[in-house]
Amino acid sequence: MIMIMTILLCFSTTFISFVSCSGLDPNLGVGVNWGTMTSHQLPPEKVVEMMRANGFKKVKLFEAEKRIMEALIGSEIEVMVGIPNFMLLDLSQDPSYADYWVDANITTYAYPGGVNIKYVAVGNEPFLRAYNATYLQITLPALKNVQNALIRAGFGSKIKATVPLNADIYESPESNPVPSAGDFRLDIKDATIEIVEFLYSNDAPFTVNIYPFLSLYGNPYFPMDFAFFDGSNRPLKDGNYLYTNVFDANYDTLVASLTKAGYPDMKIIVGEIGWPTDGDIHANVKSAKRFNQGVINHVMGSKGTPVRIGPLEIYLFSLLDENKKSIAPGSFETHWGIFEYNGKPKYQLDLTGSKRNKGLAPVLGVRYMSRKWCVLNPRVKELNGLAKEIDYACSLSDCTSLGYGSSCNHLSLAGNASFAFNMYYQLNDQSDWACEFSGLGIVTREDPSVGECRFPVTIAYGTLVVPVHRKVLKVLLGVLEGCIVFLLLVS
Repeated sequence: MIMIMTILLCFSTTFISFVSCSGLDPNLGVGVNWGTMTSHQLPPEKVVEMMRANGFKKVKLFEAEKRIMEALIGSEIEVMVGIPNFMLLDLSQDPSYADYWVDANITTYAYPGGVNIKYVAVGNEPFLRAYNATYLQITLPALKNVQNALIRAGFGSKIKATVPLNADIYESPESNPVPSAGDFRLDIKDATIEIVEFLYSNDAPFTVNIYPFLSLYGNPYFPMDFAFFDGSNRPLKDGNYLYTNVFDANYDTLVASLTKAGYPDMKIIVGEIGWPTDGDIHANVKSAKRFNQGVINHVMGSKGTPVRIGPLEIYLFSLLDENKKSIAPGSFETHWGIFEYNGKPKYQLDLTGSKRNKGLAPVLGVRYMSRKWCVLNPRVKELNGLAKEIDYACSLSDCTSLGYGSSCNHLSLAGNASFAFNMYYQLNDQSDWACEFSGLGIVTREDPSVGECRFPVTIAYGTLVVPVHRKVLKVLLGVLEGCIVFLLLVS
């Protein structure tokens, strides 16, 4: 047994040394949001490997999921750990509950060489208009209890609690729609300023989620170029300042709001910013690449905004597509990922901001289920119940790619049915019963994808196969052989 353990140690040490030789640029600082609202999750340790290979130095999590936290141990990736909104009430009422949460999710991992936790995100956009003030009175007490729990646990100077808020908490009046006229929304102004005061007193940042895509989505008259970073035919003039993109204008509206509240130098983090690739006429790969590369170049250039000169801190939204997200805000909600559900990059992206047309490394060794799809049986002539079956399939799976302006919007009725059937079929791990649809479905091994409209094959559960180059494998086997020979000689 000792000999076997020694061989494994020799082999694993050699492999780790080989991996570390690849090196990562320590200067990259773009963060990313990692959500888990998906039916088939990739192994977290493989996702972390992908993040490190691509140079992501910061990650924002929406909850402290055990497997993800464990996968981040030793990665040195800076982490913002999230607390879901449904926990805010208990956290606001019971300081001991905050102590328990910190002990279970921070103390457990934030040891030397463990997880590099820097922030705790208390709730997620709790002042959003759509929540109708549900969390208005409990967010600050929850924030205080979490920060105080961090202090009691000995993390007060190292880990700060913050609250990610949506950009709809501030606005400029219609009579003077410029950044300098910005202020916090009247109905939540007092509550917001109380949070600002507490954050500032604890040297914690103000976190805001800014989505230029939503400006374009919500207003058909919004100038499209103004949503991006590569120039605008209709710049916005505000005194001596000139704005060529909506991000800078939005950011400086927040700066104006903070200044009016008495905190002109408040540190700001952009907790979410990104562009979806499907589910809307403006959501596509080309626009997503244009926007995300633009914001990366903008941030890495360290120029800041017209009012707030200097480096900006952002977390791109998001790392992976999530097919279980609510599409109530729009069909694009399941398509924010820079990477597809299977960990493949959707487009090239240079995280250094050096304007190189660089690709992204995928999650390696992903296993898929069999190459088979569920489609509408072409031999069936009676289609009276087809609409009902399509509705059923789409009510339980993700059919957002069929919407207006989306990647599969051009399909025929039969194509729509096949896409819906297949999404339900793959969601249910290609089970035979999942392709019945009252006799309308049939399994095929011929890929029904058409152009940009891809019919996916789901990923398989279980251990991933890690591909190793032949030359690398030869070196590793040679080292293993040497270890065995050495141990035989000395035994």
